[in-house]
Amino acid sequence: MFQYLRPLANRLGIGQLKWELEDFCFRYLHPDEYKRIAKLLHERRIDREQFIDDFVASLHSAMEIEGIKADIYGRPKHIYSIWRKMQKKSLAFDELFDVRAVRVVVERLQDCYAALGIVHTHFRHLPDEFDDYVANPKPNGYQSIHTVVLGPRGKTLEIQIRTRQMHEDAELGVAAHWKYKEGAVVTARSGYEERIAWLRKLIAWQEEMADSGEMLDEVRSQVFDDRVYVFTPKGDVVDLPAGSTPLDFAYHIHSDVGHRCIGAKIGGRIVPFTYQLQMGDQIEIITQKQPNPSRDWLNPNLGYVTTSRGRSKIHNWFRKQDRDKNILAGRQMLDNELEHLGISLREAEKLLIPRYNVNSLDEVLAGIGGGDIRLNQMVNFLQGKLNKPSAEEQDREALRQLTQQKAPATSARSKDNGRVVVEGVGNLMHHIARCCQPIPGDDIVGFITQGRGISIHRADCDQLAELQSHAPERIVDAVWGESYSSGYSLVVRVVANDRSGLLRDITTILANEKVNVLGVASRSDTKKQLATIDMDIEIYNQVVLGRVLAKLNQLPDVIDAKRLHGA
Repeated sequence: MFQYLRPLANRLGIGQLKWELEDFCFRYLHPDEYKRIAKLLHERRIDREQFIDDFVASLHSAMEIEGIKADIYGRPKHIYSIWRKMQKKSLAFDELFDVRAVRVVVERLQDCYAALGIVHTHFRHLPDEFDDYVANPKPNGYQSIHTVVLGPRGKTLEIQIRTRQMHEDAELGVAAHWKYKEGAVVTARSGYEERIAWLRKLIAWQEEMADSGEMLDEVRSQVFDDRVYVFTPKGDVVDLPAGSTPLDFAYHIHSDVGHRCIGAKIGGRIVPFTYQLQMGDQIEIITQKQPNPSRDWLNPNLGYVTTSRGRSKIHNWFRKQDRDKNILAGRQMLDNELEHLGISLREAEKLLIPRYNVNSLDEVLAGIGGGDIRLNQMVNFLQGKLNKPSAEEQDREALRQLTQQKAPATSARSKDNGRVVVEGVGNLMHHIARCCQPIPGDDIVGFITQGRGISIHRADCDQLAELQSHAPERIVDAVWGESYSSGYSLVVRVVANDRSGLLRDITTILANEKVNVLGVASRSDTKKQLATIDMDIEIYNQVVLGRVLAKLNQLPDVIDAKRLHGA
């Protein structure tokens, strides 16, 4: 939660809350660094306070001489901001300018610059360490003049200069304005109005977006992402996340502008929809009469729209346009689930209409087809209302029944009634696992799959071991029946010194043993003069396989011939 609260506090200009949250989080996330900096601050506190007191007295005297009324005092430095500046600028603690900091609070705006002139007259300032946030406020409305000077004994010191109103805004943000009672006159201040407008936008986005996930993405974008400021043709400034495109800009202006957008100009020059807006761009949107957004705009790989707000507005448009298609798709999806649950559509309709507070089943179906209603949540709701077993419970029951099922009587059956006899034509649906391709004569084990009967594996199959570790209750014994005469495919690999006629000799052996060749893949290592041949063959049992491998290994220049497992 802190990952959202701190940036939100900053976005609303509530500096006091932001600093407290930062230090609180830093204390628990980086306790060693927190303690180290806190210790350094404490050890040098007396010397630092004496230095600041001397400086404040000197500056206060200079202000009085010039007739500037000001409150001047040392300001506390927050541990997280010290650590962040040390990291950002690769500075040691002693090299930081603003460990020693003073704040100057004046009455009027013009006094800010008068006070700045006095500071720079009496103390040498560092030009690279100056920021005028009064003339150029931060995006959250923060205003102050920051400057760094060399004080007594050549020590650096940061000074912040602001009016009393700026100080209240910086400390409390929008909360500074809530003290005015409803109906009282409040002077319009751009920073305050922008923050209130931003809060209103959050409320509007909540109504526009389909779910809380989209809302969270947009808030995260607004408070975390770097920003880019661009201009409308009339010169109005628009604040967007860095990486925004012309379509993001269009949808920021209005949904209708985005839907009707067919092009964009930057400084009078046509740019593609994938163009990433740059700071200071002046953008003009070209529109047509009728709205016609493209589904391609929603493809994140194409880079047409990058903001959650823009994507959400496009989604909403297609939801409205595709209502009939969504109803049809939703009906198919719902019918499949109801058939699985054994619930009639009429039963479901009586429960779903009040559940989703709609007037007709079509609205529910449109929600399912459009993705607004999550199907798994709806199924859980129906199961709870009708006391139907969940899919997991149904699966466990099917598993119990299947493991207790008796195999058909056969002369090849084991005396152990718990075994499954794999017959060529038996009552139990089964299939040979492709991972290990067992053949009659191999030791085998069965694994009860979900909806595909029993898969037959070699007893030493690595894939079977993995399955058994996750679902040991699905493992069943299996033996080959005497009447099992189906052919099985497996892969035999031959590695040999490369020579002419090698493949002919191999296929001759296979033909003599009446073994069908289903496929051949070969490759050569020219440096080592080796050939590797993989043959997918159809075999009936281990006896035939044993003869084939023995004859292959006896061929001239053959180094190794073996069966591949898991091919």
